[in-house]
Amino acid sequence: MKEKLKIDIVSDVVCPWCIIGYKRLQKAISELGIEDQVEIEWQPFELNPFMPAEGQDLKEHITEKYGSTLEQQKQSQENMTDAGAELGFTFDYFNEMRMANTFEAHILLEYAKDFGKQTELKMRLIKAFFSERKDVSKKEILKEALLDVGLNAEEALAKLDNEEARSEVRNKENYWKNLGVNSVPTVVFNRKSAVTGAQPVDSFKQILSELIDA
Repeated sequence: MKEKLKIDIVSDVVCPWCIIGYKRLQKAISELGIEDQVEIEWQPFELNPFMPAEGQDLKEHITEKYGSTLEQQKQSQENMTDAGAELGFTFDYFNEMRMANTFEAHILLEYAKDFGKQTELKMRLIKAFFSERKDVSKKEILKEALLDVGLNAEEALAKLDNEEARSEVRNKENYWKNLGVNSVPTVVFNRKSAVTGAQPVDSFKQILSELIDA
């Protein structure tokens, strides 16, 4: 039995290109019919590790971080909305949208991995943030997402105050940063090669075909 191709996706739940990249990767896997030959694991990356608990107005945040004008932001959001729609994902950008702190979401994603529900929870949180106007730093939103994917919310939320669980996420974030990951999504194949950004479906297909046939 050939070993599965291990795919690590370093990403954040408030990163629009991460969901677009994942959906394209998923499409490539499905078009090649290799679902049972790959294993995906999500790795933590905080776009804004110092984001305060109350978050920050999205427009203000993007201007501050990237220097984009409101016109550029609007154009970029339209591009993302179109790219998402092509892949069956809804981006609902709105005026009062705020960027959220995602550290606790990453703790819960580590928890979900032990139950084979990591991708499911990741999708649920991304959808909550981008499609449902929900703040993914709030405990009640995190609890709702856990219950939606059939996890024990009480047990999972207890991890948020667990120093070991918090350190594990920090260590993983540092591990990937030290390897040079500084933008997301970064998709890593068998811990040997990597691509960054939301690559086109065909590019993913080419990479996957070469690795699966190797």
